[in-house]
Amino acid sequence: MNKRLFIQTATALGLASAFGLAHAQSTAIKFQLDWRFEGPAALFVQPAAKGYFKAAGLDVTIDSGNGSGGTVTRVASGTYDMGFADMAALMEFHANNPDAPNKPVAVMMVYNNTPAAVLALKKSGIKTPADLSGKKLGAPVFDAGRKAFPIFQKANNVTNVAWTAMDPPLRETMLVRGDIDAITGFSFTSLLNLEARGAKTDDVVIMPYADFGVKLYGNVIIASPKLIKENPAAIKAFLSAFTKGAKEVMANPAASIEFVKQRDGIINVPLETRRLQMAIDAVVASPDARKEGFGQINPARMSLMASQVSDAFATKTRIDPAAVWNGSMLPSAAELNILPPAKK
Repeated sequence: MNKRLFIQTATALGLASAFGLAHAQSTAIKFQLDWRFEGPAALFVQPAAKGYFKAAGLDVTIDSGNGSGGTVTRVASGTYDMGFADMAALMEFHANNPDAPNKPVAVMMVYNNTPAAVLALKKSGIKTPADLSGKKLGAPVFDAGRKAFPIFQKANNVTNVAWTAMDPPLRETMLVRGDIDAITGFSFTSLLNLEARGAKTDDVVIMPYADFGVKLYGNVIIASPKLIKENPAAIKAFLSAFTKGAKEVMANPAASIEFVKQRDGIINVPLETRRLQMAIDAVVASPDARKEGFGQINPARMSLMASQVSDAFATKTRIDPAAVWNGSMLPSAAELNILPPAKK
């Protein structure tokens, strides 16, 4: 064998060996969303579809969810390795299951503000939080906004509220029918649901918790302590690939919806594009997120939230803010600098 052929053969074998090794070492990660494949899911399905997780040495499968509480429970049980869930739901699980062996931990902040809001129709006469006193509110019992309402209530001196419970699909229907005076829900979900039931945007009053003295964090990426202990590099790789994809999603939400449609072919593309844009504006690239930095938290704010959730949710034990957050696997500050320019 001549020298040149030997070098070419050795190089080819080396590349094949490296590829085989990388392929063999690909880490499988089962990931569950908080909800269905709707607009905001683009943040996760786009980097998956474009191969960013695969390029980072990960074999990621993404499944829809049916609420943050379920996602936290399934990561805790080991059914999933990572997930996307509301920080308050994660805190509640920790405080109500102090002896659970596998309590999930938040590793990246995505919704810097809770999307929870109170929504009413203008014809009800409700314009401000003070107008909610003595009114009938409705939401599913597990709704994040309903569970955190005592915090909103205290911050805005709202008194004597009566609650009606229903399944999620009936919430906006009952408001439009006049069965209840107001609802709690995610702003970018309930507003679009009200429109679908005949309400006009101009006829809806929206009171986002973040605008009325309630600075709760929203959804975070969570991971099992087992994965954190055994393979923190995989989590770091996941967060880097996710961040790369999230930057593209925020730069061009309309194009990103096509990746959501690949997962659920019957979605309403214009509607989900609006939902994604609303989520980006309200909770991902919010003023608080710009102040703290995408993906990151303010320890004092996290401690206050832990105390507020302990009280509002009447948890069995007090929430330890240090136990629910681990930011050691986040990408660098430069990598996290992905928020689009602020809208004027």
